[in-house]
Amino acid sequence: MSLISYQYCPLCGSDHIAHALNAVDYTVSKSSFEIWHCAHCTGRFTQHIPEESQIGAYYKSEEYISHTETKEGLVNRLYHSARKITLRSKQNWVKSAAKQKEGSLLDIGAGTGAFAHFMQQTGWKVTCLEPDEGARANAQTLYKLAALPSEALFTIEAAQFDVVTMWHVMEHVHNLHGYVEQIKRVLKPGGALLIAVPNYTSKDAVIYGEHWAAYDVPRHLYHFSPAAMQQMLLAHGITVVKKHPMVFDSFYVSLLSEKYKSGGSGLVKGFWNGFRSYRKALRNVDVCSSIVYECKIQA
Repeated sequence: MSLISYQYCPLCGSDHIAHALNAVDYTVSKSSFEIWHCAHCTGRFTQHIPEESQIGAYYKSEEYISHTETKEGLVNRLYHSARKITLRSKQNWVKSAAKQKEGSLLDIGAGTGAFAHFMQQTGWKVTCLEPDEGARANAQTLYKLAALPSEALFTIEAAQFDVVTMWHVMEHVHNLHGYVEQIKRVLKPGGALLIAVPNYTSKDAVIYGEHWAAYDVPRHLYHFSPAAMQQMLLAHGITVVKKHPMVFDSFYVSLLSEKYKSGGSGLVKGFWNGFRSYRKALRNVDVCSSIVYECKIQA
């Protein structure tokens, strides 16, 4: 298998990079991967990653919930329960960012299509992109959604969408800077971009360290801090205008992290650490387990 090794930070291009920690792929391969830190932008990235054409094997698991909709296990059942509330939050963020109740939306990395379907039901015209063939098939079966392969982003006509959303997707994209430029191209003037990513500076990430579930190597290619995200977007002429906390992620990620760390369910301890993270994020969104960045293209 061909691996990609970085000599420069893939987020900002700096050569001030060094090994930070190793993390295990608990979902598929059980292999260990290096995570490196950039002293310039404070971003992190997974080193020695599979090339885009070969990384698909690391998504082939019934436990990968965004592709399979599995409800096996307590953590996944809790995920589905919380998702009903989260979908409403996402809808509200979209309407607020777009300053309109309906419009055209592009959802990149749609998974099995739950969010795209929900937005369709509320009156939005939705186009969804998803790289995984199995997830696209599930979206068709579950919601009658005709999701397009991700490369369709490069052929969509310019200025088509009021809003573009990426819910826990940007950390997976090999061609990161190319994607960001394409998103700018397909947004209408004045359109909004919403990006949700895990935050490795969160309380739960500090608690769990190498066992933090949201490192999710090697599927997560990048590990963002708020500073790294803002710096990377600014380099593309995109401004973060607001940040929203994804509060349920504190619990979901902590429960999964505790399972990885202890080898058992660790329900009580995982929930307690999730609560500690949630409580801290109430006072400061920059330490939330996952952050939604509401963005605008600079004029």
